[in-house]
Amino acid sequence: MTSIDIADNELLILGLVSEMPRHGYELEQVIEQRAMREWTRIGFSSIYYVLGKLEKNGLIKAEQPESSRARKRYQITEKGQEVLVDRTLTTLRDVQPTYPSLLLGMIHLSALTQDQAVEALRTRLNAATHELERIKQIHFEQQPIPDYIDAIFEYSLDQLVAELDWIARTLANLETKPWIH
Repeated sequence: MTSIDIADNELLILGLVSEMPRHGYELEQVIEQRAMREWTRIGFSSIYYVLGKLEKNGLIKAEQPESSRARKRYQITEKGQEVLVDRTLTTLRDVQPTYPSLLLGMIHLSALTQDQAVEALRTRLNAATHELERIKQIHFEQQPIPDYIDAIFEYSLDQLVAELDWIARTLANLETKPWIH
């Protein structure tokens, strides 16, 4: 099989269509119900764009509605199922670099005064603490959930805990060491 590179949003929609034929509004409802926007970026308006791309690439096909008022439902094709399996295996196996904007802020820290840098990181520490509590609450409200969905929440929570630890250590260094521009 020829490997087709699809974006994360395309993989998300392809996977949801593979569960059962769906139309765009149903996809939006599933994304909302499963709190998927907590770990992936996809807007309501981009769902239809992604469906169009997947259909153009032959990964899904539209079922023609019987009435003109019915919505088009999409179902996965054999080629789409192969791509879904291939891309899912790749995302689980391979470590991909991430490019958080925080690192851009850190690389330009010397443009700030020490007080500005410390205040910015204190603000981030507070925001990350609130985000951790927010995700914990959403995780709790989603119960009971399958183990693999639980693992997604745990991954996000563990990342936030690691970030909080990093911020605390970085703040301690900034507050105790002489400021060098």
